[in-house]
Amino acid sequence: MTIIQASSLRVLALCLAAGQALPVAAQAQAATTQQFDIAAGPLGAAIARLGRQAGIVVAVDPALVRGKQSKGLRGAYAAEQALGRLLAPAGLRAQADGRGGYRVLGAPATPVATRAAYQPASASHAAVPAPAPLDDGYADAAITVVGALTDVEIDEKQIEFRQASTLSDLFRQVPSVTVGGSLGIAQKIYVRGLEDSMLNVTVDGAPQRGTLFHHIGRVSIEPELLKTVDVKAGSGEATSGFGAIGGAIRFQTRDADDLLLPGQSVGGMAKAGWFSNDGYKLSATLYGKLVGDIGIIGSYTYVDRDNMDDGDGNPLYGTAATQKLGFVKVGGDLGGGHRLSLSYEQRDEKASFGQRPNWPVLAGDPLFPAKGKRQTATLNYGFSPADGIDLEATGYWTRSRFIQDRYDRWGLYGATIRSAGFDARARFRQAGHDLIVGAEYRNDKVVSQYLEDVSVWGDWAWDASVGRFEEKGTVLGLYAQDHWTILDPLTLSYGLRYDAYDLTQVTYRDGAHSDGLSWNAGLRYEIFDGLALSGSFAEAFRGKEIGDAFTLERRPGRISLQPGLRPERVDNIEAGASFERGGLKLSAVWYDMRIKDVILDQIGNGPAPQAPNYHENVGRFKAKGVELRAGYATGPFSIDAYFNHYRSRLNGDMIEGYEHIGLGTSVGDNWNVTAGYKPSPSLGFEVSVTHYNDLNNIEVLQRNVEIGWADTTQFVDKPGYTVVDIFGRWQPFRTERLTLLAGVYNLFDINYRAHASVADYTAIPDFEGVVGVRDPGRDIRLTASIRF
Repeated sequence: MTIIQASSLRVLALCLAAGQALPVAAQAQAATTQQFDIAAGPLGAAIARLGRQAGIVVAVDPALVRGKQSKGLRGAYAAEQALGRLLAPAGLRAQADGRGGYRVLGAPATPVATRAAYQPASASHAAVPAPAPLDDGYADAAITVVGALTDVEIDEKQIEFRQASTLSDLFRQVPSVTVGGSLGIAQKIYVRGLEDSMLNVTVDGAPQRGTLFHHIGRVSIEPELLKTVDVKAGSGEATSGFGAIGGAIRFQTRDADDLLLPGQSVGGMAKAGWFSNDGYKLSATLYGKLVGDIGIIGSYTYVDRDNMDDGDGNPLYGTAATQKLGFVKVGGDLGGGHRLSLSYEQRDEKASFGQRPNWPVLAGDPLFPAKGKRQTATLNYGFSPADGIDLEATGYWTRSRFIQDRYDRWGLYGATIRSAGFDARARFRQAGHDLIVGAEYRNDKVVSQYLEDVSVWGDWAWDASVGRFEEKGTVLGLYAQDHWTILDPLTLSYGLRYDAYDLTQVTYRDGAHSDGLSWNAGLRYEIFDGLALSGSFAEAFRGKEIGDAFTLERRPGRISLQPGLRPERVDNIEAGASFERGGLKLSAVWYDMRIKDVILDQIGNGPAPQAPNYHENVGRFKAKGVELRAGYATGPFSIDAYFNHYRSRLNGDMIEGYEHIGLGTSVGDNWNVTAGYKPSPSLGFEVSVTHYNDLNNIEVLQRNVEIGWADTTQFVDKPGYTVVDIFGRWQPFRTERLTLLAGVYNLFDINYRAHASVADYTAIPDFEGVVGVRDPGRDIRLTASIRF
């Protein structure tokens, strides 16, 4: 029996409460006759509509429905009868999973996945994937072994239920991920302690690369229209993409079919949300079918926040901001096995921040006007010429910009990062093998510049006569990944990847070049039904990429790249076990990750000709950790929990967000317990408790001592904290026409600083200003959503 990865097997479901399936209610629903209205079209989309209309969970391998059509279904049927009628013409059948849902099977002799997924109250438990809409054909739908037990998928129902507004909200219950900074634009994602610059982060397949300013985050996303967020912790398979040293995070947006209600060809949704700490959020979305299965969706979101308060009621100056998101996506099934999707997204943020947005601003300190913008366009195409063969291609263009007005020094200063590229792959399924081969290419450019004319602030135009600094980089990758079902209980995965990096410092006529191979292998063996063991080894390779835009400038005659700079290589070993029976799910994972020849721009610089911003090989990074997860669901009740422990070190020193900016940080042991209760399909509740243990005696300033800026090293602490969040969802008319959401983040108004933020250096002489922004205090959120 195989396990299907969360990003690979998409499960069709209607979950009427946030993030929870209802086996008892679903069983009753399956036996009740009800009206179905399912239009003709692709079989996968038809099954998805049936799942939503019936309120049941249906698990299916995308390979079984790829390229198949349905004549649709209209009339009154029991759910099981309706599903059978839908599947029979395609030679498929449905089998009850024992928990109120169904799994789609081929002919009796066909080996397919035989375990349906059950969605927990929280995304924290992912040994078995959570239900989500069927894969639209653009993500790799592969059976996976490497890293499967630590992968997590967050679906749209969970995002909506928790009224997620920031990255911190989004990843609050994911054990591998921590987010530092309470300010949206300054938030940084860490996976197993590695900063997001060490991850492969994509939006609809478009990578978000480079760093605009090391005091702000690299990832900007508005959760409102996300369909899924896939987290792959640690280096993994060859399909993970460029630079996946610490793993990958994949954001996927919704399309029209995800929002249309039964029988609809045109629809809309309006939302209004209020945050007590402190602001509001408005959004409007229109969607519909253009012709056949081709749909379009357009959305606009506006967020306005004042300065937040911490748990003691003190204002967090410089946290006020306005954010705007515009989004349009068109696409669907073209017939004849062809699929196409085109999307464009633009996210703008405007505020007045401190000199370093991830550090606090004291009363009376100056604030500097700043703007951030991200634009992403993505084209996805798929073709299934024959059974067992799928071709997919993704082309993308993305640009991020940041401008800050340092009126006290040099005035306007701005940075832009532009990336464009493609990923093309073919997938073959035959004789127990599931093979993916592909190629990808990316071209990056980063520019920073003094902006002489203040009048250009509004339209982002730049005067090239003042001072312009540029770097370019290209990356080429070739990869192959196979999953071989040797026997029914034994699955082997193995892959190989070649990457070539080419960096050109255009302004200074310097650069770096490197290429190399990486491989992975893993296996999973099911000892008996429900109990499985897994183990894996994976390598990753990364050369020098474009640098931090705000540090491109340097004095004449200085160099910023170490001569003979070597690429980074990571080895990741994982071993784990998982158990599932009835409503009980357990998993345990141990991992050991090591990065050789870490490339880092350390604090300060060495002797000439080194520039103040000097990228060099600084040594070896090591991280060891364990993740324990447990979950149980029965009737309307569910509970999920995790425990996370890891320690990350660079050359024996524990890493910290200020000392090792651009690399990572350390957090204390942490755990989460999330309990859900859904007394009816239209009413659901959830309470979540997250705790971080103290992490004390972190030795810091080693680099400052090395270059003579300090006499001795010092020690800083990260105090522990416990945060309680509660959420509720109610549909008063028992339909999706009106949904009311209520939640309270930080229920007991705890005053704390997230461990993923910069530690408190204020007690160290000459470092009094080095400290991370505190997290917000109690925040009551109310949202009303109307669909028509």
